[in-house]
Amino acid sequence: MHSEKQHILMHYEKSIRWLEQLFSVTDKQWRTPIKQGKWTVAEVIGHFIPWDDFVINERMPLLFTDELLAKGPNVQQMNAAAASSSRQQSKEHTLQALLNRRRVLLQLLDGLSDEQWQRSFRIGTSELTLYSYFAGLIAHDEHHFLQVQHVIDEIVWQ
Repeated sequence: MHSEKQHILMHYEKSIRWLEQLFSVTDKQWRTPIKQGKWTVAEVIGHFIPWDDFVINERMPLLFTDELLAKGPNVQQMNAAAASSSRQQSKEHTLQALLNRRRVLLQLLDGLSDEQWQRSFRIGTSELTLYSYFAGLIAHDEHHFLQVQHVIDEIVWQ
């Protein structure tokens, strides 16, 4: 298996295990903002759902076709809608929805050949490989996962 593919797959496997652990956080932790005036843990976790949907439904099927990959949806609108939904949903619903998508994404990525991991594609004017595209998504995941973990750890020690 290509090392870049392995790196991406390991991240998604680890993210699934980490998300599964969030079922045990308290409602207080789940509804706590990551910082004053910022999203809650619920909203941070919930905002991944439409982005994973976008990758699964709008990016993955078109990556190695002749179709033009357009820029993504409006970030502010998608994030605001996701945050709103997450405020109204249970922790279990939000986590299960995201876990389902992460498992689908992991399966799709695992099914790609080493050759596909080497090929480049374009999104707008940017030329990318699967690794460079998913490395950007991983950086985004890790940024938010650290914020969430900090809130959870902080409440435990209060």
